[in-house]
Amino acid sequence: MTRAELAEMLGISLRTLSNWEKEKPKLVRLINQGLAIDDQIEEVERNLEKLKEIKEASDCGKFKLK
Repeated sequence: MTRAELAEMLGISLRTLSNWEKEKPKLVRLINQGLAIDDQIEEVERNLEKLKEIKEASDCGKFKLK
C-alpha cells in the first residue's frame, strides 16, 4: 500500500501522515502492524473456506480420503 493510499484509508492528508511518521512513529508502526494482521486474517479465512469446500466434496464421495 502506498503512503497516499494509507492516508486516504485513514482519512488524513499526506502531510498529516508525514507528521505522524516524524512525531509519532510508534503510532504509524501500530497502524501498519494492524493492517498486516488484517491481511493475515483474510488469508486464514480464505484458506478455511477452501478447507470447507474440500470437506464438503469429500463428504459427497467426490474424494476418497484415507
